[in-house]
Amino acid sequence: MKYYATVATSSQKCQDTVEKIERRVLDSNPVMEAFGNACTLRNSNSSRFGKYIQLQLNGSQLLVGASVQTYLLEKTRVAFQAPNERNFHIFYQMMKGATEKQRLDWMLPLEQDFAWLPHAEKTLEEDCLQETVEAMINLGIDEGKRTQIFRILAGLLQLGNVDFSPASEEAQPCDLDGHSKGFLQKTADLLQVPLDELQSCLTVRTLRAGKQSVLKPCTQSECGVRRDCLAKVIYAQLFDWLVTFINNSMCADNPTWCNFIGLLDVYGFECFLLNNLEQLCINYANEKLQQHFVAHYLKAQQEEYVTEGLQWSFIRYQDNQCCLDLIEGSPSSIFSLLNEECRLNRASDAKQFRVRLQKELSDNASISWDKLSKEPHFTVAHYADKVSYQIEGMMEKNKDPVPPEIISLLQKSQDSLLHSLFADGDRESEGSRGHSKVVTVVSKFKSLTGPEMSDQAVLGSAVEDVLSVVFKRRAPNNNNNMVHCGRTKVFLTNSLLEMLEEHRNRVRSQKAFCIQCCWRRYQTRQRNLRTQAATRLQAGVRSWLVRREIKKWHKAASVIQNKWRRWRAWMDALAEAELDDAEDFMENEASSVLPKLLKERGSVQLSSIQEPVMVRGWPIGLAMASAPSITVSLTATGFQRIMSMMACLKIPFRHGEYKVKTNQFDQGVASIRAQPRVRDAANIPFTHFLE
Repeated sequence: MKYYATVATSSQKCQDTVEKIERRVLDSNPVMEAFGNACTLRNSNSSRFGKYIQLQLNGSQLLVGASVQTYLLEKTRVAFQAPNERNFHIFYQMMKGATEKQRLDWMLPLEQDFAWLPHAEKTLEEDCLQETVEAMINLGIDEGKRTQIFRILAGLLQLGNVDFSPASEEAQPCDLDGHSKGFLQKTADLLQVPLDELQSCLTVRTLRAGKQSVLKPCTQSECGVRRDCLAKVIYAQLFDWLVTFINNSMCADNPTWCNFIGLLDVYGFECFLLNNLEQLCINYANEKLQQHFVAHYLKAQQEEYVTEGLQWSFIRYQDNQCCLDLIEGSPSSIFSLLNEECRLNRASDAKQFRVRLQKELSDNASISWDKLSKEPHFTVAHYADKVSYQIEGMMEKNKDPVPPEIISLLQKSQDSLLHSLFADGDRESEGSRGHSKVVTVVSKFKSLTGPEMSDQAVLGSAVEDVLSVVFKRRAPNNNNNMVHCGRTKVFLTNSLLEMLEEHRNRVRSQKAFCIQCCWRRYQTRQRNLRTQAATRLQAGVRSWLVRREIKKWHKAASVIQNKWRRWRAWMDALAEAELDDAEDFMENEASSVLPKLLKERGSVQLSSIQEPVMVRGWPIGLAMASAPSITVSLTATGFQRIMSMMACLKIPFRHGEYKVKTNQFDQGVASIRAQPRVRDAANIPFTHFLE
């Protein structure tokens, strides 16, 4: 299922269908296990029914549907459980997982014990009602149907507590024992059938004599048999309804699918202390599977060797065809004699049936009898082991009779689900002439066993070409022992198969190496192309960046040159103004910008720096320093005049903070056109600004 679900993901159209089918098949498992599995001596989750799942595929081999086919449900477990075994899981799930509201609705008090629920104190992993309910919801079983199902099951539990006591008079029906009246009332309420009719069909049977019907009270044992029959037939029909509902939810239409994969889940080989019809049918199914394996994997293979004309030493194997002929053969077999005995309108006699088996089947080596045993029985030599089967009760189980009174009662049920389960019961039980149509258990089970397989495909002519390539490396004498050519097929030994595998791996390695070389060469070429393209891009970007930088440099150089030329012109103008007479500057003061500049330069600008500031004046300082005997008239006025005088007289200004002196005494005048020195703006001498 997982594989086909994965394959179907390639087709978006089919993916949703596969996921839905897979989910419903998986959800059907908890439901069918709850209703069909039970705790036995050998397995706590033993499947008590056979199952065949058919995975339906379309022409593209995609999963489009599935169907489930069941057979031989062990419905006797509902009313009878072997020592240390339990009933079906669903009953224990209801008792342990029901809520208070559900218990009231199902009439299942927590403290009540039920005769058909042995070992209820034992807790298993499968006793989970919520998981079963969730699976039923995912399958599409609505709440109304779920309620009806659980009420029917609760009615069967109440029916199991009904016991009978012998009648006070022989012509009267049996009485109910103890609290059985209360249990029978709850059964009638849960099944929604009339109480008086329910009690009547359990204690009185109808005998038909021609067109007349005669009522006859049942014995105590017969009442118990009819009670168990009612429970078994209801449970079996309910189980079949669940299987049908599951199939309708996931089965594809016939035109949609053309192939299928079958999954068969059957019982294992069973051999107990007491074996009856159930074990005979189960072991018969295993015999069919064993015969199927032998016929298709051993017998058919050796017959094919003969057909192909090969020299072959045949292998001996155990052929169980003799055992199958004993069970299902014609004209006489266990099944045929058992069905014939059930069709006779007479009471079953185990000893008489044993005598008839000895008479009809004594020639078959697979059957034997223990003469010392007091109980009627027969022993069958199966492929796995010898199993002894008890004859007592085998005819009754094969008939599986359902009294018509029970069918008529269930058809009157007000429960819609229970009514639908038996709506067509009278039609199936009547033959073409109005007589009862007996369909035995072994007849139904026999029709469901024995799946067929298709023929194997024929090898093509390409095998010879492959072999010829392999044989080129070996000597021709060794080839005759490794390969055998028949009329239409070629048979290979294991060593030759290994050679083929080795040769295939070698060829695949060579092809893979060639593909790798081509791929690496392609990658190298692409890498070189990418490198060349990246180099061209890098060269273009770098050249563009260089051109952009050079343009910036040219622009900056032009700005510097312009500033330098302006500065040189200004310096030249200052030098010329310094050599001219001061009076000329005074005359041209109104028309020239320089005197204004000189006037500003002659002023003292105090700085916020705490270090002493050298204040120098001009032109009186220069005149007095170079020629102290010359009388100089001050052209500066105001604060400039005072500062010039103080500088000439070397009078300290603001003693302790500032010092005023001429620059000629300390630094001297090297040239009137000396270049300015780069200093801090706060310490630039005043004469530098004049220069």
